[in-house]
Amino acid sequence: MHGNSTKDITKFYIAGINYKKSDAAIRGQFAVSNDQYATLLSKAPEFGLHELFVLSTCNRTEIYGFAESADQLINLLCTQTEGNASTFTQLAYVKKGLAAIEHLFSVAAGIDSQILGDYEIVGQIKQAVKFSKEHGFTETFMERLVNCVLQSSKAIKNQTNLSGGTVSVSFAAVQYIREKITDVSNKKILLLGVGKIGRNTCKNLVDYLDADHITLINRSPDKAAQLAEELDLHHAPLSELAEKIETSDIILVATNSAEPTIKKSHLQGKGEKLIIDLSVPFNVEEGAQELPNVHLVNVDELSKLKDETLQMREAEVPRAMAIIKEHIDEFLEWFEMRKHVPVFKAVKTKLKEIQTFPSYIRLSPEVATRQTINADEKIQRVINGMASKMRQNNQRGCYYIEAINEFIAPSN
Repeated sequence: MHGNSTKDITKFYIAGINYKKSDAAIRGQFAVSNDQYATLLSKAPEFGLHELFVLSTCNRTEIYGFAESADQLINLLCTQTEGNASTFTQLAYVKKGLAAIEHLFSVAAGIDSQILGDYEIVGQIKQAVKFSKEHGFTETFMERLVNCVLQSSKAIKNQTNLSGGTVSVSFAAVQYIREKITDVSNKKILLLGVGKIGRNTCKNLVDYLDADHITLINRSPDKAAQLAEELDLHHAPLSELAEKIETSDIILVATNSAEPTIKKSHLQGKGEKLIIDLSVPFNVEEGAQELPNVHLVNVDELSKLKDETLQMREAEVPRAMAIIKEHIDEFLEWFEMRKHVPVFKAVKTKLKEIQTFPSYIRLSPEVATRQTINADEKIQRVINGMASKMRQNNQRGCYYIEAINEFIAPSN
């Protein structure tokens, strides 16, 4: 079992690419689907890797894990991506040890997001780690780290305005429509894909644009029907996609298909269209933007939108960083104490030996049970006190002797 030994924190790495150095087209080459993720994990032992997870979103692909070098993680990741390891390495940022831990905290807080404070990343981290855990690649260190990361992110959301206001890729799409289309109420809207981003976009269309001429299409028709019923909208089967594209004025695409779902041929000569592609990789054929009747916008363009909400969020970054520091310190304290677990076990064993009564003393069963319970409680108090002192002063040896003396000393 790899989880039983104390981890070397300097061998914890993150290697990733994000929106800062690569556009959506490049990021799409390194997007990882669930099927690819499963295959990647099955191959991990071949690369000497046993504890890792992959975070793949529209803005980033990152692999976290324990390795001798980041190359192991990068080479494993790129066995399942369209892009190769050489391209990834050229664009990648690599961090290790404390820097890697700090990076994960920043990502979960939304500080490293393309839209500052975007809280959708938290759900994506949870899903990524859950998937890894289900396949046996998340052990004690990673579980504790991610728990601390999520607690930090929650504290930031509750105690600061870093995620205040309403700014996300899905809301940015609605802002864009509001700025570019004068009378949305008379426009027919098609939303393709009702996953998390699609659902959020759909609700924002209803809430902020008061739009109701919306048709939903999804590969799983039941999901489209359910959301349509919930919001009193229309839905259609995928087989009617071409027909609905032709009759729609605004098209939003939030699918995760490996190949473009909307083709150039769907749009030729079909009237003026505003198309917003929220997918990575892109799910609208690249050639569509060459058509004079099509205005195509992707996630990178949407994320350039700046407003007062974002300025307010930027002012909250120092408070968020202070909260992150508190939680990192807490995690590092836990990690440091993990190193002392063998000492605690040894002391506990020795104290149990000391508390054992000589065989010639005969006690009634009731008294013997009571004595054992009292001794066990005292042992645990001694161990807890020893741990507290070690946290404060980091001096192991003297506390071993002190713990034994404290146990055998008569109680006041």
